[in-house]
Amino acid sequence: MKKFFGVLRYVKGYWKYGILNIVFNIFSVVFSLFSIVLLFPFLKILFSGNNNDLQEIIAKGKPAFSFSASGIQDTINYTLAEQTFTAGKISVLVWICLFIIVTIFLKNVTRYLAMYFLSPVRNGVVRDMRNKIFNKTMDLSLSYYSEERKGDIMSLMTTDVNAIEWSIMASLEMIFREPLNIVVYLIMMFALSTKLTLITLALLPITVGLIAIIGKSLKRSSASQKEKMGLILSIMEETLGGLRIIKGFNAERKVSDKFRDENQLYTGISIKMFRKADLASPLSEFLGVTVMVAILYIGGTMVIEDKTMEGALFITYLALFYQILTPAKSFTSAYYSVQIGLASAERIDKILNAEITIKDVPNPISVTKFEKEIEYRDVSFAYREGEVGWVLNKINLKIEKGKTIALVGQSGSGKTTLADMLPRFYDTTEGDILIDGVSLKQARIKDLRAIMGIVTQESILFNDTVYNNIAFGIENVTEEQVIEAAKIANAHEFISQMQNGYQTNIGDRGSKMSGGQRQRISIARAVLKNPPILILDEATSALDTESERLVQDALFKLMKNRTSLVIAHRLSTIQHADEIIVMQKGEIIERGTHTTLLANNNTYKKLYDLQAFV
Repeated sequence: MKKFFGVLRYVKGYWKYGILNIVFNIFSVVFSLFSIVLLFPFLKILFSGNNNDLQEIIAKGKPAFSFSASGIQDTINYTLAEQTFTAGKISVLVWICLFIIVTIFLKNVTRYLAMYFLSPVRNGVVRDMRNKIFNKTMDLSLSYYSEERKGDIMSLMTTDVNAIEWSIMASLEMIFREPLNIVVYLIMMFALSTKLTLITLALLPITVGLIAIIGKSLKRSSASQKEKMGLILSIMEETLGGLRIIKGFNAERKVSDKFRDENQLYTGISIKMFRKADLASPLSEFLGVTVMVAILYIGGTMVIEDKTMEGALFITYLALFYQILTPAKSFTSAYYSVQIGLASAERIDKILNAEITIKDVPNPISVTKFEKEIEYRDVSFAYREGEVGWVLNKINLKIEKGKTIALVGQSGSGKTTLADMLPRFYDTTEGDILIDGVSLKQARIKDLRAIMGIVTQESILFNDTVYNNIAFGIENVTEEQVIEAAKIANAHEFISQMQNGYQTNIGDRGSKMSGGQRQRISIARAVLKNPPILILDEATSALDTESERLVQDALFKLMKNRTSLVIAHRLSTIQHADEIIVMQKGEIIERGTHTTLLANNNTYKKLYDLQAFV
């Protein structure tokens, strides 16, 4: 039950709409009740005897009203007798029919208004949840995504959020409208016949037990369905990103078979889930009809043999009971819907409650400029605590302002991890990193990243215009500044030749441009940011000779008068570095200038000779 009410926490901020929904639902129930209660006088008129019977009722005098079957019956009998005797049966019948039409009309108007005010709740909750999930994905560290699939995150923002939407609607209906319906009708039924109503209530535990058993099973199936959908979306995302390789290796059949198998499993789980959910209506209807049969038999004997209940009153009682069946069925369906929503809520809570490991400390230090040096002090790092082996082990390194430091070594030696720790994409496991004597963990993250520019091996571009990609993340930029940055990055010439110049859309991840062009757009973005510290992660390793020359020239312009940390694959591009750091298995094994390292005739010399030979 605690988890169920946990779903309703998403309604916070929309209570005024929720209250209006409740108010109009109450009116809807009241008008519905009136329309049924008016059935009794209608039947009474229809089956009433002669005028002598009416005169006898009037002669007894107006009875005192009491909220009981006999009290209600006596009051209605007297009112009908009086009105029928003075106005005639047809006239009274007309008025009763008009009252029924009016109450049914008002019932449906208020029902619509209840749903009208529920709409902002449903859609607002979906909007807020998507915003929360998206914002949380921005706040979580990169290490979180090494353990999670992108498809799961996409599934959370689509299928799981939609399930919560329907669960919220069902929850509001279940908590406020349907129980109100049932309680109001039960009170009226008790007033008409306590005996019949107690028989009705006696069968409730059986109904509730069956519904609860199916509901728990439904929740498990729903959780499995959502997880499988996350996997399907992951396969889809990987397939679209790797179509060139898939086609190049004739692997279409293999990938299709994998997708088909997972889709088949998802379909099987969905079939089981919907079959369980579809039990709601027939199960509640069967149990309702079973109770009605019992009422028909017992009530029939009360009318025919015991003479303790009028026929018209018994038919009215049956109509009231029938009105309970609909909210009871809705209550069951809503309960199942909530179980589906709870499974989604648990999956959403998993990411919303995930620990943000990279965050500002209370009262962080503002670092708005770089003046002296960066220092790696006994830095060790492992992606997970208790992991065997260190990605970085006891790294000590100083980068003075204006210097260019190059990191070289085999793949997996820890070069990229070392660079990624500078903008705090990861935090040290042991040791510390300082900038101008301030620990990165004490510095405000936004300020820290504002003084750094990053150009990676894979150009990270967005499906937008050239202009917006260059100006990405920078406010109050003029067109002249963007063009100047493009010129420094050797990108202005090819941009000008595009169909719409700087307003040309570059496609998904810049697919409409060559690798060299994409890289120069990335460099132009870094130039425009004008940061004092640069991180270049193998920015030319994936380019052809001509593109590499253009990009390298742009990088030299970018690095001028800046502090640079360069990860290099091609050693010919970092011969100018003030210091070259050679890494192996997370440790620094050599350091010095290009000339010094060659003279040492060690690891760096071997790497250089291998590339020179190639």
